[in-house]
Amino acid sequence: MATITTPPATLQPCEHARGRALRSPPRAWRRRHCQAIRAAATGSGRQQQLETPLAAAGGEAGDVIRRLQNGPDVRGVALEGEKGRPVDLTPLAVEVIGESFGEWLREKGSEEEGQPQLRVSVGRDPRLSGSRLSAVLFAGLARAGCAVFDMGLATTPACFMSTILPRFDYDASIMMTASHLPYTRNGLKFFTKRGGLTSAEVEAICDRAAGKYVARKMGLGGGGLGMPPVVMRVDLMSAYAQHLRDIIKERVAHPTHYDTPLKGFKVIVNAGNGCGGFFTWDVLEKLGADTTGSLHLEPDGMFPNHMPNPEDATAMSLTRGAVLSHGADLGVVFDTDVDRSGVVDDAGAAINGDRLIALISAIVLGEHPGTTVVTDARAGDGLTRFIEARGGKHCLYRVGYRNVIDKGAQLNADGVETHVMMETTGHGALKENYFLDDGAYMVVKIIIEMVRMRLAGLEGGVGSLIKDLEEPAESVLFRMDIVGEPKNAKQRGVQAVEAFKNYIEEGKLNGWVLDDCGDCSVDQGCLVDNNDHPIDVDAYMYRAKFYDESLRRLGWVHIRQSVHNPNIALNM
Repeated sequence: MATITTPPATLQPCEHARGRALRSPPRAWRRRHCQAIRAAATGSGRQQQLETPLAAAGGEAGDVIRRLQNGPDVRGVALEGEKGRPVDLTPLAVEVIGESFGEWLREKGSEEEGQPQLRVSVGRDPRLSGSRLSAVLFAGLARAGCAVFDMGLATTPACFMSTILPRFDYDASIMMTASHLPYTRNGLKFFTKRGGLTSAEVEAICDRAAGKYVARKMGLGGGGLGMPPVVMRVDLMSAYAQHLRDIIKERVAHPTHYDTPLKGFKVIVNAGNGCGGFFTWDVLEKLGADTTGSLHLEPDGMFPNHMPNPEDATAMSLTRGAVLSHGADLGVVFDTDVDRSGVVDDAGAAINGDRLIALISAIVLGEHPGTTVVTDARAGDGLTRFIEARGGKHCLYRVGYRNVIDKGAQLNADGVETHVMMETTGHGALKENYFLDDGAYMVVKIIIEMVRMRLAGLEGGVGSLIKDLEEPAESVLFRMDIVGEPKNAKQRGVQAVEAFKNYIEEGKLNGWVLDDCGDCSVDQGCLVDNNDHPIDVDAYMYRAKFYDESLRRLGWVHIRQSVHNPNIALNM
């Protein structure tokens, strides 16, 4: 097949960028030049402060902590068992990160006037390392002067909601989870009342923790305020489930059985032995649904059946089989900590990726005509046409759930009505739900629409809402490992991705051009914001289109440096 030698001349900078100077990509992983190490004087209770240059305080030992940063989260290996990956999320690492988060909260002024202590809730998924690491996390938070509330087994969205729901109203929350990653991994997600922390904020916390880590290794004391731990066990999940039930009852407003609006519906849930089983017992069944045939509801930190992941082929296949064999109206697949979800319609069709974004967009555009939908740049052109055909606008943005959500919040702040922010991985947030990526809330949204459709006498299940979605003829994901020392993986990943960009810009691939991603205040391959408050770059990535000699577009490629593992991901 022949290809053209120059890129098409019709691509234009996005509308919001016109008249503005283009920004250079912000530096990733900015580092401080010095770090304070604080050590408590155990005899007097007074806090000493020892300040040393970062080169002396950090080095290899401090970088152990910094490498745990995973964009807006912390992730690491918590148990032996991964070839070539030693345990790095150690009890000491978790303790100093928890203590640093508590100190960061104090410095940010999170304490309420007249309240002697910050109140921080902690939840976890069923991973085998969770109990041991939770104990040291409690200790770190307490050392920073926080009152700690143990929610036990919880979901990531519930952790954030613990800062919102009445009777709880905590100042902050931490979820201990590694989402869909293997049982050997674990990690931390951080929340305040305004939402999840940004990558830059987590970087600052890890920088502080790196100094503490080195100090403890040198025997320089425990730091913090030296207050005794205050840990209280609380039942947040019951209140969170009640919150979801109330939303369904109020918005369906069933004319004959208000309190059991799901009576007569069959819904299959596949929790993958993660945290999602509560949705079956405490939400669906209490609203009258028949959940017979649901799969892997009991938490099991070894995840013996399949990884809890709506992108997992086994998870979707098993759920499809259960839906068809039980004649269910809907199947639901959650990831481990329930911040992502996917569904299966009554015909057995898997609805995840672009299909899930299309379904949520169709529902929300019916409620908010003309709204903007923000997705990551791996979304297909057919999704753009689907959204625009319903009067919406599609903003493609950088991969990363926090990036997509923060872009939606930013657009709203700039006066661009944006109600949907979703990644193709299943992370999805709505403006109406605190910009929170909540897999259970997304399913609630779909269930409400399913009931409304039946009450209105409409034929077909929720899958009928996306029957005109055009999908790629072919798509594939490749992952290329970055060889060498893990400590160098991020920088080597940046170099490789930048080399890809330069190769295209220099015209070495005929018919290829970097994608400006359309009218969304973003250009240079979904990397740079053209406004006064660009979002920090947590991983480098570009998207390119390619054309044949007649300027017919053939497809696109998206390349990015992974924030989870030492590899580069390539979507085609």
